[in-house]
Amino acid sequence: MAGEMANIKKWVVMYPVYINSKKTIAEGRRIGVSKACENPTCAEIGDCCSHFKIPFAIEIDKAYPRDFMQVGRVRVLLKKEDGTFYNPSISSRKQLMLKVAELVPRHPGRTKKQEAATTSNTGTSKPGKGGKKKR
Repeated sequence: MAGEMANIKKWVVMYPVYINSKKTIAEGRRIGVSKACENPTCAEIGDCCSHFKIPFAIEIDKAYPRDFMQVGRVRVLLKKEDGTFYNPSISSRKQLMLKVAELVPRHPGRTKKQEAATTSNTGTSKPGKGGKKKR
């Protein structure tokens, strides 16, 4: 495993911006809006790679060059030493992006956040009209 980690610079780089539906193509999105997901994180992308049984490494200290506020990237190894793919259904960067974007919205952490957001918003509305009165 130490030999593989030394060669990590040769792995495929995947920034969360590549599959973010909130970004435009000029801002760095690489797949269609209909197939992209909303605000993915490096941890979610890493979990998807482990689900597909593909080796990956999360680099938190790296930033996306076009927008340095987007911190973090994931390095992925698609092929083994002998040239065969770790996951035969994923043979290119584009297929990896499409599969990960399809899986991220079903991520367990994401579904819990959505449930918490919907339950907290239901009881906060106040009846009546608020605000200051004018003279």
